[in-house]
Amino acid sequence: MPDQALLTGEALPLDLVNTRPADAEGRADLLATPRQLADWLALQADRLGGEVRGAAPTGADLAPVHAVRAHAEAALRALLEGTPPPKPALRALTEAQRAAPSVRELHWNGTEVTAVPRRTGPLGVRLAALLAEATAELLAAPGAGRLKQCEDADCVLLFLPAHPRRRWCSPSRCGNRNRVARYYRRHHRPDATES
Repeated sequence: MPDQALLTGEALPLDLVNTRPADAEGRADLLATPRQLADWLALQADRLGGEVRGAAPTGADLAPVHAVRAHAEAALRALLEGTPPPKPALRALTEAQRAAPSVRELHWNGTEVTAVPRRTGPLGVRLAALLAEATAELLAAPGAGRLKQCEDADCVLLFLPAHPRRRWCSPSRCGNRNRVARYYRRHHRPDATES
């Protein structure tokens, strides 16, 4: 069973989907509370931009983020299986982007015009739009076909390997556990003299 620490460092949509790892009872939800969502946003702040820096999510912000996560996972798992992404998932990701479109807000700073992307609406809707946009970029990227699921039997996490021989979601998570188990199987010999 994988530990329930957040795994980050993959493409943003994969980090989002990977907030639902497997545990003994099925799939866990590492974004089940506003506090968990706030912690995840803090880890992703550099990639999500200034709009969400220091954000304080509420319970109402969870549903739009969970919906985008579910649709992103459906589309990504379809790619993983070599099938077309479900049309309802693609439509929902498009609608999430439409719900809070990005507008380049123009300002004069005294010497030049600056253009800062901004979205309007409740935090959850803006987050869902940002995450859906990142998912759209990943799905349309040429490398999306390299998507893999961790080869650990108990792990459901996804990743895009930088190296074609990568097999595990993380070397320190599933990779080490599998190497230790393989070593144990090779070197552990039950004592035949025990009664």
